[in-house]
Amino acid sequence: MPDRLCTLHTEENGIAVLDIPGSSSATGMQLLEALQRQFASLARNNDIKGIILTGPAEGFGRCSAPGSTEPAMLSGFGQQVMFNLEKLGKPCLAAISGECSGLGLELALSCDFIVASHAACFGFPAIADGVIPCCGGTQRLARLVGKSKAKEMIYSGGMIDAAEALRIRLVNRLYAADELLTRAGGLLGHICSRSPHAIRIGGEVINAGYDIDLQTACLLERNAFALCFSSFDQREGMQAFLDKRPPRFTGE
Repeated sequence: MPDRLCTLHTEENGIAVLDIPGSSSATGMQLLEALQRQFASLARNNDIKGIILTGPAEGFGRCSAPGSTEPAMLSGFGQQVMFNLEKLGKPCLAAISGECSGLGLELALSCDFIVASHAACFGFPAIADGVIPCCGGTQRLARLVGKSKAKEMIYSGGMIDAAEALRIRLVNRLYAADELLTRAGGLLGHICSRSPHAIRIGGEVINAGYDIDLQTACLLERNAFALCFSSFDQREGMQAFLDKRPPRFTGE
């Protein structure tokens, strides 16, 4: 697919910036296929420590139409793409500068968290076309902001502004528009200075335990915590503390 559908830039500090502008001529399936290839490449690249998904103010992840793909096939493929994003094993944030709707919001919800400019807005307008989000958006939104707020947003098809998105915890942080990528990069860079092994395991435990009972989820945490002690990163972190020096984590 054309590179314009999602362009990858790699920073010197191991952070990849995936620019997802969408296109007036791209279908939902075309954008999903391009994203699938990028996520597979990012998962294999050990030099990449973290990922920022971003796009232009006029529409993050916007595409013209679902295309001619059979609806259930489109939904199933789109859901798998979002699962692949969640399972990259590397911290991933969405940096939203303007409108984030439809497929773009489904992508943002699949990241570890979202930061945005004060000019950003969020919504699922699909109801106006007689459909609903299809790539996991109904489920991820409800889990993040609660059932009633998710129903309000999906039933109405309206947009909420950045301040409301922060209030309902859809967004983690708000930044000035001209500082968004710099601040997002600084935040992700700080996170990526921590143990990649512990981040990967921590993310897996949070995701796996989110929708199960507390006792079982805590058992997952216990086993994952014990697993950390078999890693080089844990030994390096402890030794660095004793040596009073910054740790040199490898992700092993």
